[in-house]
Amino acid sequence: MSDEGTHSARGTPRPAHPIERAVGIEYYVSDADGIGGRLRASPEDFRVRELEAFDPEPLDADPGSYPELVCRVTLTAWDTNDFARRLSDALSISRERVSWAGTKDKYAVTTQLFTIGGVDADDLPTIRGAEIEPLGRAGRPLSFGDLAGNAFEIRVTEAVPEAEERVAAIAADLGAFAGGDGGSGTGSDAGAGGERGGPAGVPNYFGQQRFGSRRPVTHAVGLAAVRGDWREAVRLYTGNPFEGEPADTRAARERVDAAFGVGSEGGDGDLDDGSVDGEDTNGDGDWADCLDVMPRKLRFERSMLHRLDERGVDPHAPADDPDWRHALEAVPSNLQRLFVNAAQSVLYNRTLSERLRRGLPFDRPVAGDVACFADRDAPDELYAPDVDRLQRVDADRVSVMERHCARGRAFVTAPLVGTETTLADGEPGEIEREVLEDAGIEPADFELPDEFGSTGTRRAILLRTDLEATVEDGDPRFAFALPSGSYATVVLREFLKSGPLEL
Repeated sequence: MSDEGTHSARGTPRPAHPIERAVGIEYYVSDADGIGGRLRASPEDFRVRELEAFDPEPLDADPGSYPELVCRVTLTAWDTNDFARRLSDALSISRERVSWAGTKDKYAVTTQLFTIGGVDADDLPTIRGAEIEPLGRAGRPLSFGDLAGNAFEIRVTEAVPEAEERVAAIAADLGAFAGGDGGSGTGSDAGAGGERGGPAGVPNYFGQQRFGSRRPVTHAVGLAAVRGDWREAVRLYTGNPFEGEPADTRAARERVDAAFGVGSEGGDGDLDDGSVDGEDTNGDGDWADCLDVMPRKLRFERSMLHRLDERGVDPHAPADDPDWRHALEAVPSNLQRLFVNAAQSVLYNRTLSERLRRGLPFDRPVAGDVACFADRDAPDELYAPDVDRLQRVDADRVSVMERHCARGRAFVTAPLVGTETTLADGEPGEIEREVLEDAGIEPADFELPDEFGSTGTRRAILLRTDLEATVEDGDPRFAFALPSGSYATVVLREFLKSGPLEL
């Protein structure tokens, strides 16, 4: 395959927004200027439809054998968890009897499946902003593994006057990055209204939402935990004030930092590796006073501080003292997992950024890469990898795997590091090991207790989709589908080139 149309043919990549760089998203694929504009000016501007991979039995199936009612629900401006709570209240049942496969954006119109245990279609309530359609019955509730992917229809408002030309230029770059020739399909097949369609590709980054859009700390907490520095993990979550936070919250976090013995210069922007620039002082460890000033809305921070106060933890106790971990475990188990998942994600993002900087291809392997094959059971709309089917690509197999990748049958991968992670060889392996070394982390460090431990996996580095782009009355519109676990914002950021808070 020719090198034409790969990133290496275009030189140094365009730097990303500073907030993105803090979570490992260093570059853009496209060098073209962005369209600016707003996402979600109204919920109708952001539509998400679940690609269903769950086949229910008929509605009249025996409730004894199939106790779960399966419904297709379209929500407008509803948080998924809030809707589930509202639905369970209306049915006078436990919230635990309402299940779904994937949490969706609140400021959107979303269509997805829910299962409700032990109810009939006639029991369904009327809820404002929700259309509930009973489909059938099932023998078990939905779970995350039942989500194949999502299809998106997105409108951008208040774009720049040159939006149509910029959409064309950016789409051409993304078409080339996906492995096309950059001269047809996504790049230049324009019809009425400036319509373009064809393959598009971007690095399969974890989006800003993974780390916290307004206070991106989850990865820093996770990195500290993986290093065994439980003290710093607690401090980063409970202290460590950010500029954009309310004055009372910022003051409370400053008080926590003082209790830990960290000067006020710490925090805000040196979180990519879990370290701080603040000057160590003699912390007073007055956790009760910290609790007094911590706003009650910050429930998890208060729970951690309560445990520190309850045990009278010395602020200078060793970083691996069990009392620090006990405090961190005050948060729900899913948030404990998220800390480590976010640490894995930022290391993965850094790996992709370094590969992009070096000009290595994303659409095909080089010697030393680890590839995976496509998911045979994925819906037709998706380019979906199956990371359970890995193939190490030595020099003799490069050409064979290039052909598989070109036909959408295989994908190059990078690690989400854990104790059982398979690292690559050659230059890709060099990148993976350098990223880990820079972070001061080894795969064995993920041998952690309970929810903090992880065996690791690998993830496709190219996010490929069939993208349709139109500009109608000055408003760009995009339609595409992505597999579960990938982010629409990593596609849209290439077009808007604005800060992550605008996405």
